[in-house]
Amino acid sequence: MATFTRGDVHLHYEEHGTGFPVLLIAPGGMRSELALWERAPWNPIEVLAPHYRVIAMDQRNAGRSTAPVRATDSWHVYTDDQLALLDHLGVDRFHVAGMCIGGSYGLALAHAVPERVTSAVLFQPIGLDDNRSAFFDMFDGWADDLRPVRPDTPAEAWTAFRDAMYGSDFVFSVTTDDVAACTTPLLVLRGDDLYHPAVTSETIARVAPNATLVPHWKDADSVAVGRDAVVRFLAEHTPR
Repeated sequence: MATFTRGDVHLHYEEHGTGFPVLLIAPGGMRSELALWERAPWNPIEVLAPHYRVIAMDQRNAGRSTAPVRATDSWHVYTDDQLALLDHLGVDRFHVAGMCIGGSYGLALAHAVPERVTSAVLFQPIGLDDNRSAFFDMFDGWADDLRPVRPDTPAEAWTAFRDAMYGSDFVFSVTTDDVAACTTPLLVLRGDDLYHPAVTSETIARVAPNATLVPHWKDADSVAVGRDAVVRFLAEHTPR
């Protein structure tokens, strides 16, 4: 366990294994923390650490990571956190693998620094599909738990932050046009529920020029198929 301090932001992270770096961004929405990988169909830390340098982190104000909350916060502050941590660890190029909200973070990284993101694995990425109220409710629940820790944050700042995170469309962090222009190799493991609509995964796979869709990967009969697809994909795109 370690903590990277960047001004008034404190990011908890762990490193496992050696080799080409893989940044893991956990599920959980605003509560994205590395411990939640234990609830996934399979834990990528355990599977990938024998072959890669796996960097798993708690996002700001999730798990053990802390940060102020400001009205100007949005997806860009998370991208900045992630890149600052990688810079601190001496990482230039890397794979990114993210589940749930981690898919949107991964696409934001591929958009911001395409020259650094070698490939991206998107496990059931979130997206808009007549479900905006569900994302607002999720944010509000997280905010209600955090308010006692951040009593200096005015009510309008929480609202502005929520609207900046979930007020847009598609995958929230980037546009459909951004994904269509993304040449980073993408492996998309399809979602199939309220927060992770199948149409979002299918649209990413259709519009991105270098994307592959894995339709089935979570049920008992397909867990091994999905896991093996991720292992092969990362191996194929790891620089030699």
